[in-house]
Formats: sequence, C-alpha cells, structure tokens
Amino acid sequence: MLPFLKLTLLTLLITAPGLLVSGENVITCDGNIHRLSCDYGLIIVWSTLYGRTDRSICSTTHPPLQVTDTSCFSSISTIVERCNGLTECEVNTDLLDTPDPCEGTYKYYHTSYSCFPVLKAVICEHGYSTLECGSGKYIQIINANFGRADTTTCSNGVPNGLTKKINCYAPNTFATVAELCNGQQSCTVEASSTVFTDPCPRTVKYLTVSYICLRQ
Repeated sequence: MLPFLKLTLLTLLITAPGLLVSGENVITCDGNIHRLSCDYGLIIVWSTLYGRTDRSICSTTHPPLQVTDTSCFSSISTIVERCNGLTECEVNTDLLDTPDPCEGTYKYYHTSYSCFPVLKAVICEHGYSTLECGSGKYIQIINANFGRADTTTCSNGVPNGLTKKINCYAPNTFATVAELCNGQQSCTVEASSTVFTDPCPRTVKYLTVSYICLRQ
C-alpha cells in the first residue's frame, strides 16, 4: 500500500472510531521482534508505548532494580509509520532508535491496534457491480485495478491465449473509482475499457475494488 494511503486511513479512522471491529494488544520485550497481524482487514495502530508500566512484564531474567520503575514510558510513532495499512508487520525493536525514557530500567514495547474489515468486489470485463455500505455508512475506496494480475480470475470459458498476459494494470484506476464512489452509500461500477484505459489489448480483463465502510 502506498504511504499516502496509510496516512489517509489513519485520519479516516480517527474521525470514525465506530468502524473498529477488533482490538489487539502486543507486548514485546526490548530487543525482540514486534509482530502485528490481522487475520482479515488492515492494521490501524492507536498507540505504542516504550518503557515500563508493570513490574511483571518482561521481568523474569532481569534483576529487581531494572523492573521496579513503573512510571517509565514514552509514546512513539515508528510502529504507526511502519505498520498502518498492512495485514501483517514485523519490526525488529533492536534496530529502532527509540529515545530512552528511563536509563537503567529494562523496557518493552506495548502496541494497541485494531483490525477493520475490507470489502472486495471482482467484476469481469463488460460487467457491472454495486458497492454497498448500508444505511448510515459511506464508501471509502482502498485499492482498485482494471487489468489482469493472474490467469484464473474471470477465465471461465475464455481461450487460454486471452488470459496469459498478467501484470496488467490500468493507470489511474484507483483515482477513477475513488472519484466515482467515495462518500456514497452505494455505487455502481463498470469493468470496461471505455471507463478505464486499456492496459493490455487482446487480453480479457477484470476490475478489482477494495473498500471500507465508514460511519457518517
């Protein structure tokens, strides 16, 4: 996902917190791999604290003096910048240049994040589909492509020679679908070269659209 989309998603969710469907917390001892993942949907990080607010967490192999300070923490933005908008994310905390909020205390990373649903439509060439969000919600397009990325989608009854060309992406598909559908409760889109440019002639194409529903 493009960096500007990660920032846009975060802004949208801050203004529409009712969208959240699951809450997760990950705690990783300093120097280890910090892992965030969503079984479905995308990661949105709400906060990451670096320090110590609990004596028992990440304390078994350290002397008492290194775990007694529980008022030691600072908020960091690195995890937000690296993980927002992804389905899974791994960060090696040993490589993070994080300012030390309490020298002499063994610290950990505590990240709170949520996963939110992404809806997807696949429309074979010359077909139509209606994206819908229901009452009180509106569409926000996350990704869109008109072309072909594999040999199997929309291939039923189609000669093999018309599905072999992949890595076929029409420019400006995202912008076109976003302009048509963003902010609408429902939106009908057509998978056609008359709507989008033809990125691969003599190839049967399809339109894929990923979107979320935000509360009004």
